[in-house]
Amino acid sequence: MKKEELNFEKTEQFTLTMIPGAFARKLRTCVIFQFIRFVVINIKMIIVVQKSH
Repeated sequence: MKKEELNFEKTEQFTLTMIPGAFARKLRTCVIFQFIRFVVINIKMIIVVQKSH
């Protein structure tokens, strides 16, 4: 049984919170991917600020 499925096995403590899969966990811990996301978000913020001026 997968680790993600263990959350739904418990009947007395059933919770609907999602557990990220292996791919999502890798992306969250990957420094290169996080840097790319940081750059993209900053570019979007610059565009929004420039539109307001």
